[in-house]
Amino acid sequence: MAEDTGQERTEDPTPRRKQQAKEKGQVARSRELNTMLVMLISGGALLIIGPALIKTLANIFREQLTISRVNIFDPGAMLRLFEAAAMDAFWGLVPFFFVIMTAALVGPIIMGGLTFSSKSLAFKWDKLDPIKGLSRVFAWRGLVELLKALIKFIVIGFVAIMFLYGQFDNYLGLGLEPLHQALPHTVTLLLWAFLSIASALILIAAVDVPFQIWDHNKQLKMTFQEVKDENKDTEGNPDVRSRVRRVQREMAQRRMMAEVPDADVVVTNPQHYSVALKYDQDNMGAPIVVAKGVDLMAMQIRFVARENEVPILEAPPLARALHHTTELNQEIPAGLYLAVAQVLAYVFQLKRSHKQTKKDKRKHPTMSDLPIPDDMQFDA
Repeated sequence: MAEDTGQERTEDPTPRRKQQAKEKGQVARSRELNTMLVMLISGGALLIIGPALIKTLANIFREQLTISRVNIFDPGAMLRLFEAAAMDAFWGLVPFFFVIMTAALVGPIIMGGLTFSSKSLAFKWDKLDPIKGLSRVFAWRGLVELLKALIKFIVIGFVAIMFLYGQFDNYLGLGLEPLHQALPHTVTLLLWAFLSIASALILIAAVDVPFQIWDHNKQLKMTFQEVKDENKDTEGNPDVRSRVRRVQREMAQRRMMAEVPDADVVVTNPQHYSVALKYDQDNMGAPIVVAKGVDLMAMQIRFVARENEVPILEAPPLARALHHTTELNQEIPAGLYLAVAQVLAYVFQLKRSHKQTKKDKRKHPTMSDLPIPDDMQFDA
C-alpha cells in the first residue's frame, strides 16, 4: 500500500505484522553470530574431548595397519575390519557432532527462535530473474555485505598474523621435537589458533546482530494507512465497535438495575447522584455498592427502589463520596465505614419499627453531619 499511495513506512510493526512475518519465515538472523558460536563452541569442545578423540583415532589406525597372517588369507577380513573401524570412528565422533549441532541451533534461538515455514521453501520464479539479481547485488544491502566481508578479512587476518607472530618460536620448535610429542603439540597449537580466529568474530557479531535486528524491523515497518487498515480488520468497523460498546453498556446497566431490589438502602444527592448499598453481615467484610448513577440513571435507580420498597435516604456528601470513590460490586473505602454504618443503623432501625405510612415513604429521610473525611469531600 505504501507503494500505491506514496506513503513512507514510518510506523513500528504491529504484533500481528510480526507474527505474519514469522509465519512466513521472516525473522532476524545473523550469519556472523551463527559462525562465531559454531567455531567457538566446536573449538572449545575439541580442547576438552580432543585428547580422547585423538586416542580413539590412533587406536583405529594402529589396528588397521596391524594385519595378522590369518586376516591376509581371509577374503572377508578386510570388510569386517573396515566395518569395525567405521563404527569406532563414528562413536568417537558422535559427541563432537552433537556439540556442533547444538552450537548451530543456539544462534537462531537467541535471535528469533526456531521457526519452520513451508512458505519459505516454496519455489519463486522471481529469484531466477537476472535483472532483479543484479539489483540485489548492487543494492545497499549488498554493499553492506561486501563491507562486512572486507572487515572480516582484515580482522581475522590481523588476529591470525598476531597469533603466528606470538607462537613463532613454538612452530619452529616442532621440528626438533620427537614425533610422539610433536603431533599433540601441533594439534594444540592449531586449536588455539582456531579459537583465536573465532574470538575475532565476536567483534563482528557484536556489530552485525544489532544491525540485523534494526534491518529486520525496518523491513517490517508500516505506513499509517496499513496500521489503520489492520486495526479495522482486527477490531472491526468503528461503527460496529461503538454499537457493540453501546449494547454492552446497556446490558451492564440492566444487570445493575436488577441488583437494586436487593439493596438495603439507596443514598441520594438527592437529584444528581444515587448509590445503592448492600450489606450482609455474615458474608461481607464491608458494605458494597451494587448500583450507582448520575442524573437519568440516578432517577431510574430511585424509581426501582421505590417500586421495591427499598429505603431511600438523602445524604448529599455521602452520595457524592460513594459515587466518586467506589466502583460497582466493590467494598466501600475504610474512610466511609463510620458514615455508612450510621446510615445502615438508621435504616435497619426504621425497618424494625414498621411505623412508616405510605405518605412517609414518599418523603425521603435526610441525614446531615455524617463523618466524611476531607479527602472524600466532592462538590459535584
